[in-house]
Amino acid sequence: MWAIMWLSTNKISGGNVNISDVAKKTGLTSKAIRFYEEKGLVTPPLRSENGYRTYNQQHLNELTLLRQARQVGFNLEECGELVNLFNDPARHSADVKKRTLEKVADIERHISELQAMRLHLLALAESCPGDDSAECPIIDNLSGCCHHKAKA
Repeated sequence: MWAIMWLSTNKISGGNVNISDVAKKTGLTSKAIRFYEEKGLVTPPLRSENGYRTYNQQHLNELTLLRQARQVGFNLEECGELVNLFNDPARHSADVKKRTLEKVADIERHISELQAMRLHLLALAESCPGDDSAECPIIDNLSGCCHHKAKA
């Protein structure tokens, strides 16, 4: 359903459009579009006689793919690979699926790391009295030393 709505609202009718129109249709800024072009992630746009960039449906599709791939966590290099697959009529869906599942595994590893960090921080917070004293087990732990006064 969403794909049908996207197709009906994001078609370029009547030829090429300028960067501001593409920005509106893709949800990207003009600066982001130029950045993706500079990085070689999209097909270079045509230039009008006055030097302005002009975009067609292919550009709109590539830029939309980039925006949505970035939103689900793909980095720029991975986005470039996805655009290359998008533009390859001989692509295999297995290649796209493999990259997607690799990204899921990356995200799951990151979630595990974040959960471990969260538990560590909660343990640190639990160890701290949180009162007006200068002694703080959190600082002691994070600094790797102990600032407690030696008992005589």
